[in-house]
Amino acid sequence: MDYASIFHRPMSEYAGAVDDTHYFFRLRCKRDDIRNCIFWFADRAAMTPTLTFSSVPMNKVRSDKYYDYFEVLLETTLLRIAYYFEIDDGAEKSFYLGDCFSKTPDVERYEFFQLPFNLRSDRVTIPDWVREAVVYNIFPDSFADGKRKIEDIESSAEYQGEICRSLHGGTIKGIEENLDYIRNLGCNCVYLNPFFAASSYHKYDLLDYYHVDPTRGTDEDFRSLVELAHSKGIRVIIDGVFNHVCYRHPFFKDVLEKGKNSEFYDYFYELPEHPVYPEGGEEPGYLCFAYVPEMPKTNTANRKLRDYFCDVGAYWIREFDVDGWRLDVANEVDDQFLRAFRNSVKEAKEDALVIGEVWENANHYINGSMMDSAMNYDFRRFCGQFFAKRNIDSAEFDARVSNLLMRYPQQATYAQLNLLDSHDVSRFLTVCAGDRDRMELAILFQMTFVGMPSIFYGDEKGLEGEKESEYRRPMEFCKEDRLEEVYKSFIALRKSHPCFMNGKYETVLVNGNTYGYRRSDDTETVTVYMNNGEKALPLQLSGRIIISKNYKDEKLFENGYVVTTEEWVR
Repeated sequence: MDYASIFHRPMSEYAGAVDDTHYFFRLRCKRDDIRNCIFWFADRAAMTPTLTFSSVPMNKVRSDKYYDYFEVLLETTLLRIAYYFEIDDGAEKSFYLGDCFSKTPDVERYEFFQLPFNLRSDRVTIPDWVREAVVYNIFPDSFADGKRKIEDIESSAEYQGEICRSLHGGTIKGIEENLDYIRNLGCNCVYLNPFFAASSYHKYDLLDYYHVDPTRGTDEDFRSLVELAHSKGIRVIIDGVFNHVCYRHPFFKDVLEKGKNSEFYDYFYELPEHPVYPEGGEEPGYLCFAYVPEMPKTNTANRKLRDYFCDVGAYWIREFDVDGWRLDVANEVDDQFLRAFRNSVKEAKEDALVIGEVWENANHYINGSMMDSAMNYDFRRFCGQFFAKRNIDSAEFDARVSNLLMRYPQQATYAQLNLLDSHDVSRFLTVCAGDRDRMELAILFQMTFVGMPSIFYGDEKGLEGEKESEYRRPMEFCKEDRLEEVYKSFIALRKSHPCFMNGKYETVLVNGNTYGYRRSDDTETVTVYMNNGEKALPLQLSGRIIISKNYKDEKLFENGYVVTTEEWVR
């Protein structure tokens, strides 16, 4: 038994409450080392000299290159749980309790692993609507200024003595006039990149957090957009930029004028005594977003600034009924701010969603107090490696999928924003070298995997681009591309089978570049097979075929896929 590989951490992604009566517990072991694992649990507060334990078997649910992961979903009315693991490799048996290994579980009650109390306020709780969400991500400047059109005209407007710019001319009204287009695609949620008053066309250098940028429209335009979106069953998530502001923001202008005597001096992170905006391409003498002097970094640990930003978060929910926030550069603001902001948002609307821009593993933040979800850039990365570039095989891909599924508390996995594209990366079709067959396989995986799929505007039109000016290009409504029907078909597939939104995920086939997985719930099992390689694979199926491509004579050919269903009667 490889003791060094065995790992469990209480009150983490390895153990926690799902709701009032359900708990998940996980154990990591060396791959192919442990034959059986039994979970033992008891009421840790029992008024008896010793604890009385019950047992349930654990199932091996995932494997990566190095580890197996055992899991149990426990149903019990207990609020306080003492527990340990009985581990058997076929040659010896050991008991893992309280971070120690023992030949016997006969120890004092405090020596076991503990889940102290199932506190509702500490649970990772995801809004119910999130599992059914299919997100359409819009970069407002590039999307539309009317029904199925964008003129692509550069413009500017004055706002409180400052100049606001637009590069392509997209507006809030333009988004509203194309909500039917978004709905017809199958999406029921829009995530909007910033549209608040700001200097640059991208609107990540804010001048005013409480008003719409004049090049985008008016506050009433946005109110109308949200109302119409809700009437069509579309939720609205907006982008919050709190890590930095525009150097022309009133707070920083006052600092540039008065230096350390400004009442806003401590609103910014480690300023020199007299900060000066650099001219002629010089590096700034103050901290910024990256090294961009136009975006000085805020000090979100400052109580007054934190309260100000928390009011912004609640304001747009309270006054405009938005359904959530995506937080820009969420991994560069302090944890206390994230907790306060999330609390403020949840107080304004209990089922509002808070998504963080975290490009790496966001485990630190997905704990029930800071964020509900993160932008899943690793999802894009692994899909790019397997589907687009084909530089890993299905075994390696499955190992990385296992990492995605095991890194967060069980229920939080269903809220991750699974994206192939965003406004910050090359278009996925470009990564695929324009190969729509490879893109199609990636879309199928995106729509049938665990979590919220997110489509970047124009992906359905086959938009490409490697540089910022290309991947943020104006929407091409008139462009015809077969990917549009691919998106519609796979979104419809997702919506018609609830197990894709709620079910468990199980790998069933790993063979070269061929990959198969099963999604199942209490009523149905849907199995997806895809061939991401050149070699045809013999494949005998059970169940009814729902959709397929390049599958004939019981063989799955290159770029092919087949989806089958088996329905269960309770």
